[in-house]
Amino acid sequence: MRIFDILRILVAEQLVNGEHLANVLKVSSRTIRTDLKELGALLSKHGAAVKPLKGSGYKLEIRDEQEFHHLLKQLKDYENNVPYPLANSSEARNRFLMKKLLLTNAYIKLDDLAEILYVSRSTLQNDLKELRKLLATYGLSLENRPYHGIRVKGNEAKLRYCISDYIFSRTDEIGEQQMSHPPLISNEEMECIREVILDRIEFNDIQLSDIALNNLVIHIAIACKRIREERYVSYYPQEMKKIEAQKEFMVATEIVSALEQKMKHSFPLVEVAYIAVHLLGVRTVVSAHLDEVEIKKIIDKDIYELTIEILNQIDQQLKMNIHNDKELLIAFCLHLKPVINRYQYGMNLRNPMLDEIKANYPLAFEAGIIAAEVIKQRLHIHIEENEIGYLAIHIGVAMERKKMEGAPKRCMIVCASGLGSAKLLYYKLQSVFGSRLDIVGTTEFYKLKQMPLDTLDFVISTIPISEPLSVPMIHVNTFLGGSDITKIEQAISEARLPAVQYVRKKLVFLQQKFDNKLQVLEFIAAKIHEADLVKGPLLESVIEREAVSPTSFGNFVAIPHPMEPFADSTFWAICTLQKAIDWDGKPVQFICMLCIQRTKSEDLQSMYHILLEILNNEKLVQQLIRCKTYTEFVEVLHKNS
Repeated sequence: MRIFDILRILVAEQLVNGEHLANVLKVSSRTIRTDLKELGALLSKHGAAVKPLKGSGYKLEIRDEQEFHHLLKQLKDYENNVPYPLANSSEARNRFLMKKLLLTNAYIKLDDLAEILYVSRSTLQNDLKELRKLLATYGLSLENRPYHGIRVKGNEAKLRYCISDYIFSRTDEIGEQQMSHPPLISNEEMECIREVILDRIEFNDIQLSDIALNNLVIHIAIACKRIREERYVSYYPQEMKKIEAQKEFMVATEIVSALEQKMKHSFPLVEVAYIAVHLLGVRTVVSAHLDEVEIKKIIDKDIYELTIEILNQIDQQLKMNIHNDKELLIAFCLHLKPVINRYQYGMNLRNPMLDEIKANYPLAFEAGIIAAEVIKQRLHIHIEENEIGYLAIHIGVAMERKKMEGAPKRCMIVCASGLGSAKLLYYKLQSVFGSRLDIVGTTEFYKLKQMPLDTLDFVISTIPISEPLSVPMIHVNTFLGGSDITKIEQAISEARLPAVQYVRKKLVFLQQKFDNKLQVLEFIAAKIHEADLVKGPLLESVIEREAVSPTSFGNFVAIPHPMEPFADSTFWAICTLQKAIDWDGKPVQFICMLCIQRTKSEDLQSMYHILLEILNNEKLVQQLIRCKTYTEFVEVLHKNS
């Protein structure tokens, strides 16, 4: 914490000026004065004081050497257990408190927690308000018992899911290293659990992803710890009957039987059911070559029909043309069964790839949201964003597959150095790109204007062409170097018009001042309505979409958009801010509200690709944020797209 930094400086320098402290710690003089009061209150209990000297600064005064050295020792021990800067923010303290409370069944007094964290009781009370909100997302609460303290209370299975999230998956501000806690069980037992699971799933022909396997190991390890503390899950008799009837219960019984022999540790029947529930939530059947008749044999009719409806809805809303993709149909059918099982048993599922999926496959993620909406309407199941991320992966695979299977891109070669050079480039392009590139001919630059370019995807030229063309131009060397091949490869993947086609002058708002996300959304939505470019409740739909999964993807960027298309044409409304605001945990300074045309079938994938190339480019985003005029903004955008 900052007061400890001040204490270190006072110990080292004896006399310190307040302004010097403010500069060193990069805070205001007023903040330093507040910190010094807090430090003074702490030191008064440990034989020391901060003495202000008029015109000179502050001096550390030690009245009881023994007490003060005891404080320094506590400080050292504290930093070993709560590494700096973990104690320097409410979020970091909450992670520490969550872990501390989850790993003990006993009550912990607030004064003891305040002392561990070296914060005031009022600061701790504020932290606990946030902690209660976090626990509520797992269906848990904080029980407060007078004269005893607090502890986490709630359903045992939900408590275990919370332990899984906070002990095993969260990383701290100092990097990947977790705060030191006693392990739940020994490393040898963890390895034993992994070996038993691998043996049994191989024997029963069950295939798990690495993430699913790791989840299962973790949940069985947590179960072992809780069983030893005589904390058991519970199921209603009707639920138990249903679980026991599944093949997964038999596999769970085999796993438990092997573990009991190796770990000298018994598992009650309800804990066997708990492991079976996890197998129901992760089990996958992998076979890429099943036909429609075979898939119907192993998949419930209801899930098959649900998948068909999902793919039709995705095509209807996003024009992706994937409803006839048999591989996607099979993958989705197989994926939805454990999703429904997870929901039925209240299981959580971490998705370590979520941010990357949202950032790199936003269109696939939108398709995942449409899938979640269909599931919600048909089954009354709420699918949260971790699950949506996994659905999006399957759609992303289909998109990549479609790219590979797409029609060849058509181009023309412009070469100034004669027919021989043009032919050399022609054959080189043929050998590198083969059937993926349809070269319709070669021409000189002066003849280019006389030719219709509307049937081309792009032009490849050995000379730079500054005049704007109706299709993209790729400037290459006659001998086609590595960077040239990369440029053409990108163009084949996504031939497109420049980014400025989506920008409207009256919808670019630069260097604005807003304090929060809602203010920005209200402002942009109002401006779009003023321009009469949408028909429908734009703001309400954008807020609804944000509630499903925030559209802040990192790099100071957010891409808010409505749940359904309302616009007469596809465009971007752009707002940059003088100072970044918090957008659901991420700083945002560049906001691009997407409005999609509601009637025309168009290539949204191409539009998203253009947008991602801009927004994933850190240097370009910062350049755009700094722009003060529309002309400057468009110049920067045009130069880089």
